[in-house]
Amino acid sequence: MVKIKDPDAIRALIKSDDYAHKRIISISAHVDHGKTTTSDYLLRHAGLMSDAAAGQVLMTDSDWEEQQRGITIFTSVVLLECEVDGEEYLIQLSDTPGHLSFTGEVSRALRASDGVVILVDALEGVRTQTETNIRLSVGGEGCKPVLFVNKVDRLINELKLPPAKVYERIDAIIKKVNDLIAKVAPPEFLKTWKVSFQEGSVAVGSAKTGWAFTMKTLDKKGIKPIVVFEKYQQGQADWLRQNLPLDEALLEMIVHHLPNPKDAQKYKIPRIWKGDLDSVQGKALLSCDPKGPVLGMITKIYVDPKSKRPTLIGRVFSGTLKAGDEIFLVNRREKATVKRLGVQEITDMLDIDEVPAGNLFSVFGFICPAGESFVEAGSDMKPFEAIQYASEPVVSRSIKPVDPQDIAKLDDVVSKWIMADPTARFHRDKESGEYRLDGIDPLQIEILTERIDEQVKIKISDPVIVYREKISSRGGEFHTKSPNGHNRLRVYVEPLDEMTLDLFRKKKIFSDMKPQEVGPILREEAHWDSKEAKKILDIYESCLLVDAMSGVQRFERILPYVQTTFRDFVDSGPLAHEPVMGIKAVVTDATVHNDPAHTGFTEITTMTAAALNMSFLTASPSLYEPVLNVDIKTPTDTQGAVIKVLTGHRGQIVTIESEEDTVTVKGMLPTAETIGIADEFRGATSGRSFFGYEFKGFDPLPASMQQEKILDIRKRKKMPAEMPNTASWARFVYKRT
Repeated sequence: MVKIKDPDAIRALIKSDDYAHKRIISISAHVDHGKTTTSDYLLRHAGLMSDAAAGQVLMTDSDWEEQQRGITIFTSVVLLECEVDGEEYLIQLSDTPGHLSFTGEVSRALRASDGVVILVDALEGVRTQTETNIRLSVGGEGCKPVLFVNKVDRLINELKLPPAKVYERIDAIIKKVNDLIAKVAPPEFLKTWKVSFQEGSVAVGSAKTGWAFTMKTLDKKGIKPIVVFEKYQQGQADWLRQNLPLDEALLEMIVHHLPNPKDAQKYKIPRIWKGDLDSVQGKALLSCDPKGPVLGMITKIYVDPKSKRPTLIGRVFSGTLKAGDEIFLVNRREKATVKRLGVQEITDMLDIDEVPAGNLFSVFGFICPAGESFVEAGSDMKPFEAIQYASEPVVSRSIKPVDPQDIAKLDDVVSKWIMADPTARFHRDKESGEYRLDGIDPLQIEILTERIDEQVKIKISDPVIVYREKISSRGGEFHTKSPNGHNRLRVYVEPLDEMTLDLFRKKKIFSDMKPQEVGPILREEAHWDSKEAKKILDIYESCLLVDAMSGVQRFERILPYVQTTFRDFVDSGPLAHEPVMGIKAVVTDATVHNDPAHTGFTEITTMTAAALNMSFLTASPSLYEPVLNVDIKTPTDTQGAVIKVLTGHRGQIVTIESEEDTVTVKGMLPTAETIGIADEFRGATSGRSFFGYEFKGFDPLPASMQQEKILDIRKRKKMPAEMPNTASWARFVYKRT
């Protein structure tokens, strides 16, 4: 239970129209750079914990597994009433994970934030996840950054660097962060969003000891930076905590350099909402109008570890959400009732009867996926853009209940966790009969399966890499017939062009969008023919089903069956039942029997599957493997050992960057080669290297490995131990007689 210092004050600040005294922010960093330790001091400032506990309790790591593993797994949301320069502010804070496994939590927190505190370990420097987080926050979600260079004490105590070298190290980190900001910042903010120690948007310090300063805090107190070195030499680090408190420096940056919700929404809304900005709804969003029409987004689902009940957390961008309201979930196309409304304080909800625009909220009483937009019932407002994620599911484990009678319960439990973390996927392979959970990496799946097992006992397979099946040319056009011979379908598949694939990557088009919404985007941004763009039949994963028919009657009767088969095909391709990526399936002709008795599910799905599979197998198909961008920071004298380990695992060197007595080796590495590689790097460098990685994408598996890997996967899935070919489907080819 979180003890809130003054609940009524929090409620008053939430309802207040004094937006100048509100901030909605996230703290973001590479794993183990000190986010949660830093957050403790902000909680201390707000009276949620004692001075002695700050930096030790790690209060936002409230989950038992976070405490056991020593890493942040779930974003924690807390609202803080803080005093800065004699004025009261409401800081709505999200402490986000730093591990790649949980980067989806970061993306969702940033959607609800206006500003971001980028945190960097002074010793390790800017790492892969730092780069990813800057790209997601500054570039993707339009969050203005400030920088906290943490663990400066490590430079003094461990490396024994003199002051000049410490200043150089900090300057190098600031420059690297600014270079990354310059690459992704909104064009109008390329200069003003860069961080600067002189201007007060950079703090340096040590969360472990509890001290930090900005230029403004130094000037205010008449203290020179050299005092830090003197106090460490004198063994008086506590003096720093008392005279240069960490929370004071951070709040100074947050209040004076990060925007309030009203200012932020002027430029954030055009990035995340593609409706008419000149409409009544658009103007309400741009002005963060609490009296406008209701529009908000669910950005997180908190599942109580004990009761397993879900609490939905999000942000109101327009209008005022009230307890008892009936709202409409736009993507799910269903109504929901706000049974209980409040704001989140880590694990607890502080009840409040209404939450106006420009605030985070918590709601209890219904469930929907994180990333869902909602409007007031009866509204036809356009939803927000889909949240972009840095990674895709590339690791899989099959799961099944210990008790076969629990299969329905398993579906229910897993669906709840997938709603909470949409970066994972769960589906049933109809041919093998296995249930498969796909995730970003083994750690994410491990956490999910542990949570699932708490509610329904399951058997879990070893993790395996999930490949993709892709084609490189247009396949043959196949004319197939249903088993009863009364229906026919003509189909071919071809690769989607890069501009269309980029729309999928940027989430401008995505599964379950309405075809009428996709057409204009394809026409304007991917230069599709206007007639073809209007005839989209289905959008699923990164694939499209397109209507190129003319004069066909009764096709609408079988369309649902065709769509279902198309989706099953995308989930499980013909090479090895791996997901299909980046295809356009085109239906050019069909014959549908006039008697519905002859157009049943099996008849239609069989001929559709036959056409899709045969065309795909004639389109130069191959397996693509997931690949990671990696960086290894290591002492100069161990560079050769690091390169040997990397290239020994099919890795490629991209750049080698030198910095004083260290080098950073950047390269690409197949995900399948990463198991245990961190230990190899540590062994090759006597534990002196830092290894980081982020998802890059999918590259073709080397030609020499294609057949062996396909047969290996088919064997594992208990499929026929032979390379697939069109002969399996030939009996369904229609031949004129």
